[in-house]
Amino acid sequence: MYDELDERRERGLFREMYEARDAAPETHVEGDEALVVCSNNYLGLATHDRLADAAARAARDYGTGAGASRLVSGNLEPHRELEGALASLKRTKAALVFSSGYAANVGSIAALLDERDAVFSDALNHASIIDGCRLSGADVHVYDHCDADDLREKYEDADARRKLVVTDTVFSMDGDVAPLAQLAEVTRDDPDGFLMVDEAHATGVIGDEGTGVVGARGLTDAVDVQIGTLSKALGSQGGFVACDDETRSLLVNEARSFVYSTGISPVDAAVSREAVSVVRGEEGDALREKLRENVALVRQRVEDAGYRVLGDTHILPVVVGGAEEALAVADKLSERGVFAPAIRPPTVPEGTSRIRVSMTAAHSRDDAERVARAFEEAAE
Repeated sequence: MYDELDERRERGLFREMYEARDAAPETHVEGDEALVVCSNNYLGLATHDRLADAAARAARDYGTGAGASRLVSGNLEPHRELEGALASLKRTKAALVFSSGYAANVGSIAALLDERDAVFSDALNHASIIDGCRLSGADVHVYDHCDADDLREKYEDADARRKLVVTDTVFSMDGDVAPLAQLAEVTRDDPDGFLMVDEAHATGVIGDEGTGVVGARGLTDAVDVQIGTLSKALGSQGGFVACDDETRSLLVNEARSFVYSTGISPVDAAVSREAVSVVRGEEGDALREKLRENVALVRQRVEDAGYRVLGDTHILPVVVGGAEEALAVADKLSERGVFAPAIRPPTVPEGTSRIRVSMTAAHSRDDAERVARAFEEAAE
């Protein structure tokens, strides 16, 4: 009945879910002990004691679920406290929490634009951005990856009521960073132009206090909307939009993924609020430094072993080539107790299947050495 599945199997692109015991760096995957190096739990906060304590307190004080949409009876004190903390972290006037980062992107782009408008999207943007662009009904213009000149040419040729430029800041599968200053130049002098960025893989990790790429580069005033997630470096679940008060009001009224979704649980909200406190404090500085050390060690050793490693951030995409080759490398790593599944098309382009390595601050130096050795032995 489903020929697509047979085709996926034949091309080595069939996907399955692996059963992991928990989000710890060393856990059980499919029943076997494994060192996990594919998680987005960059600072190790998903198993942090302070966050676990915050979850327990919130469950006792507010219950385990919001019970309704935020526009009905589900707007609870932990939501409001979290949004205040996120706005402070992102140096914006306001913030609005969604059920996921995916919902934040899809809902906000579709709320801001319609068929009278144009949206300009980086060629390697996340699927949630792509889907938001499509759902908006706006004319979609895809510009070459991280190419501000190509963006400007397409932007100036387009005739529209509003023009929205949208990009990831840290690209999840390539580990590189968007040229935000150059992108901001494109929209700066256009009263009908807007710049939206997705800081999913930067929030908590990059910049003083984990503000992200926007804050680290001093571009808060040049970026109109910042999207983020609570489920990566912040170790919880949910997404958010950091913006001005008027944009927040528009989203509360028009973003369907917000209006028609139950609010995130008070537990997730309280956990995320505690995570923001951690990343902005001295402990956050120490965790980011530990993450940088682990990444630097693994990157150097893996490159020395002959692999091609993309990007210059905490994400280490180790490009192998074909899907079958990437699966073979993943199997060799697994035999050595290192779990990092192969990333294959359509997530990445044909011929660029890879092992996406994500070290975390929760990994020890011995863990980093173990990962490096596994790649070295797989290369042999």
